[in-house]
Formats: sequence, C-alpha cells, structure tokens
Amino acid sequence: MKYKVQDSDEVVDGEILEKLSKDEYKIKIKDNEYVVKILHTDSNVMEFVLNNEFHSVRYVDSQTSEMNFIVDGSSMSVNMNSHLDDIVFKNSGGSDSSAGQSTLRSQIPGKVVSIDVEDGAEVKKGDTVCTLESMKMQVAVKAQKDGIVKGIKIKEGNSVNKNDVIADIE
Repeated sequence: MKYKVQDSDEVVDGEILEKLSKDEYKIKIKDNEYVVKILHTDSNVMEFVLNNEFHSVRYVDSQTSEMNFIVDGSSMSVNMNSHLDDIVFKNSGGSDSSAGQSTLRSQIPGKVVSIDVEDGAEVKKGDTVCTLESMKMQVAVKAQKDGIVKGIKIKEGNSVNKNDVIADIE
C-alpha cells in the first residue's frame, strides 16, 4: 500500500509481510523490515511498539483517502494511494484460491454499518455483502464467490473483530 505524507513529495510504500503472533507483525516500510506489536486499539487510538519504541496514534479525522491523526503528539495527514475495498475483498477470500471457500470473514475490526443481502439471496463474486466502519472509514465487504447467502452471522450496529464470520456463501 502506498502512502503520501502531507507537505512531502515522497510516497512511502508499506506492507504487512507476516503475522508473527496474535498482536505482532513483521512489516516493511521503504525497503526496511520492522516488527510491530499492537498493545491497544479502539476506534480512535492505537498504541504499539515498533522496534522496541512505544508509539501512540490518535485518529482525528478521516475522509475518503486522507487520514488526519496525531502520532506521538505531532499532527500528521496521510493520503492513502490505494483502494482499501479491493484489499479487503482480496483478503476476505476474493481471490481465485478461495473458489471452494464458503465462509466469508471480516479482515478488519469494525462496526457493521449496513447489511446489503438477506439469507437466501443470490450473490455474484464481488457483490457487497455488508459495510463496516473502521478508523472512521467505511469499507465494503464483498462476496468472495458466486453463490447463495446462508446464515448471516452479523447484525447492524454490532461490532466485528478481524476474522469473525460474516456469512456463509454456498
């Protein structure tokens, strides 16, 4: 995923390389690898340790592709130069390798803003099943394959965690 920091012409490329444990990840930023451990996260704040240094990020405002937040006391604005919906779709099973997978899971924690299908509804690969709000951004969770929706496991207004089952698609 590419990011552009406000007041800078530099575009920074960052990605998660590997999940090391429940709250620990190996990440890559500008060709350098780091280990990050998430200590606390909610809808407005994330605290983490990056290479043995504590950091705190508070989300102030988020628009379509721009996030405003405070990092360790300093204001920052970042433009995300990617399509979050496409990333969530791919990571929730929207790739060719998931053709036989019947469970649609959330790849991000968030609040269920809307449910766009009903039990028994026919969906095509890429159709929006629900919309989640995470870090003040709305993200569409899309069907990973063609099929019939069986057993919606979420309710509007409730929260979901990463990897929670949203629905079965058979």
